[in-house]
Amino acid sequence: MTRNAIPAPVGGRMKMQSFSSDCAGVPESVNAQIDSEGHCFGLNARGEMGSASSANRVIYLDVDGRIQKVVFSRFCSPCDIRELFCLALGLPRNTAISLLDVTGAMVSIDPTMPHNSERAPYRVMPLTGGQLADKEELFQNVLSQVAEQFSRAFKINELKTEVTNRLAMLEKRVELEGLKVVEIEKCRSDIKNLRKEMASRNNSSFMDEGRKLIPHRDVPSYLKYHLSQETVEALRKPVFDVWQWEHNEMLSCLEHMYHDLGLVKDFNINPITLKRWLLCIHDNYRNNPFHNFRHCFCVTQMMYSMIYLCSLQEKFTQVDILILMTAAVCHDLDHPGYNNTYQINARTELAVRYNDISPLENHHCAVAFQIFTQPDCNIFSNFDPETFKQIRQGTITLILATDMARHGEILDSFKQKVDSFDFTNEEHVTCLKMVLIKCCDISNEVRPMEVAEPWVDCLLEEYFTQSDREKTEGLPVAPFMDREKVTKPTAQIGFIKFVLIPMFETVMKLFPQIEDVMVVPSENLGIATKN
Repeated sequence: MTRNAIPAPVGGRMKMQSFSSDCAGVPESVNAQIDSEGHCFGLNARGEMGSASSANRVIYLDVDGRIQKVVFSRFCSPCDIRELFCLALGLPRNTAISLLDVTGAMVSIDPTMPHNSERAPYRVMPLTGGQLADKEELFQNVLSQVAEQFSRAFKINELKTEVTNRLAMLEKRVELEGLKVVEIEKCRSDIKNLRKEMASRNNSSFMDEGRKLIPHRDVPSYLKYHLSQETVEALRKPVFDVWQWEHNEMLSCLEHMYHDLGLVKDFNINPITLKRWLLCIHDNYRNNPFHNFRHCFCVTQMMYSMIYLCSLQEKFTQVDILILMTAAVCHDLDHPGYNNTYQINARTELAVRYNDISPLENHHCAVAFQIFTQPDCNIFSNFDPETFKQIRQGTITLILATDMARHGEILDSFKQKVDSFDFTNEEHVTCLKMVLIKCCDISNEVRPMEVAEPWVDCLLEEYFTQSDREKTEGLPVAPFMDREKVTKPTAQIGFIKFVLIPMFETVMKLFPQIEDVMVVPSENLGIATKN
């Protein structure tokens, strides 16, 4: 095999013309070159392929029995190299070719192809139409198989059908309902207004049971709220100012009461469980103007002070004391801010559930014992079943007694027993406990005037909110709740004169010590309000 050189034109070099490395626009009538920046290069004057770069690759080709040396930059693209090979063979630049070594194995046409020598040149083989067709057919077969596999894997056809059906259904629905742009905007406006109304009536939702019943596992230590001796002593008196305390401080005071009365020690209550329970109680009082966590604390603190003032621990069992305290803590849980009259007239879910019988009080009991079902909040976990049954029944009885619709019935029953009251008689003791929690529930006016006055404003705000809603919904409105008919003095005078004083005077027959501390201040408040 002889080595030939391509004749050079006069002047010693062939004429060169550059083109870009994207393989487009190279004239077929001229040789081409690529420099180190990626431009094409061609044959030198000796009939060899020349290079403008020092970083060269040299490949020897067998062109019809003669050896052709090709030099190109390592930065050339495979497309550039193929065109150079076509140029060396005198073929059109777009001719499909393959490269074979001396063994007949195919060699990849790219800058990284293996070096060869003059003794082992590569052969360039143009591909015939049949070979191209075979490869094209092979490629199409592979492509079809891949597409089929993807179709099977992702169920494209089924998904497409489902989406098409859904789209058709939605289009039909839009067509049938005639939802035009203006109507959609009106719907959006109505929805927005409805959401605002629902937000303002948040208190009317009663069925989301357990919404706040998850116990607090990370219990705060209350290091900031260690009670001073002065606070401990004041906490035992009915004149305690409940407005001076933050919620965490009130929680600490409630916790102290259970410890101070010996309930934690006597019943082996886990102190951490007590904290979690109180936190869960706090979370299940709503932010109403009156029936809120501060009211819960106010009622419980008055119960605590009456236990000391009336020496009830000398007359009641510790189980009775535990029932009194726990009922006071739980007596208004999840109160919605609308009374039983509204629940019944509006036929709310609570009224339907409890058949119009004390719907709120039944709800308070249910929420209380839902909380006790949480192991981390069950302060009664160490009690035997019989004792727990006694506490549950006692707590329910006291909470149900706070329904003012039963006020006359309960007070009349107590009046019949008070003159011959027997602390060993279970019926007498139960009746007294019912009266005690009622006294604590309405005890705001037996406190000093500066403590009692703000509670009246809170209660009237809640009343007026209800009466406004009743007017909007076309429901009956009680005169004492109508902002157009009631005034603050008239509301206080009637309540103090006909409800509060008669009940406390009856209790005073059994516990005379409350006269100076509770009865006289309430009478003075009534006189001051009247004046």
